[in-house]
Amino acid sequence: MKQIFEQALVILVAILASGSMAQAKDEGSVLHAHLRGFQEVPVVSTVATGEFRGIIDPTDSSILFDFSYSGIQGKVTQAHIHVGQRSVNGGIVIWFCQTTTSPGPAGTPTCTEGSGHFTGTITSANVVAPTGANTSQQIGNGDFAKVLEAIRAGKAYANVHSDLSPGGEIRGQIRVVNGNDDHGDRKNDDHGDRR
Repeated sequence: MKQIFEQALVILVAILASGSMAQAKDEGSVLHAHLRGFQEVPVVSTVATGEFRGIIDPTDSSILFDFSYSGIQGKVTQAHIHVGQRSVNGGIVIWFCQTTTSPGPAGTPTCTEGSGHFTGTITSANVVAPTGANTSQQIGNGDFAKVLEAIRAGKAYANVHSDLSPGGEIRGQIRVVNGNDDHGDRKNDDHGDRR
């Protein structure tokens, strides 16, 4: 299993590095997000950055992912995917890492300070229902299809929270890469996202 995962990551890196997905069989299966402080709500001035890359399984039952962050100025408290459109905060639906002060579901890895790198597979078992004011989003535990629909619609984002920026220090809207352009999220955001 680990060997298959590593081979899939090598393929993902090759596809994204070449920039020539050239009409993949399951078009729109590659995901990408640049995480920056200027995408946060409200905006955060930080040197931190992050990346989310993923491949949707052709059966729409899982996402193979690679998630990293670096330069976080505060103490990392949690990282995850939220359902929410650009410039709006939404509910947490998938966890990348947790801490004792911000615990996630059982089995969630522990966040690392300053920088971190996490890989794995997201399935319905990883989807949690948004809590608090976000319960009105009508996504329940295990609702992978709804989360996948939001991701494909550009209505989900990756986020890293810190003690200096409890609402999030860096954030990036998850986009479906369209074959030869995975930089569109930088073109459509505030110019400050490029740092």
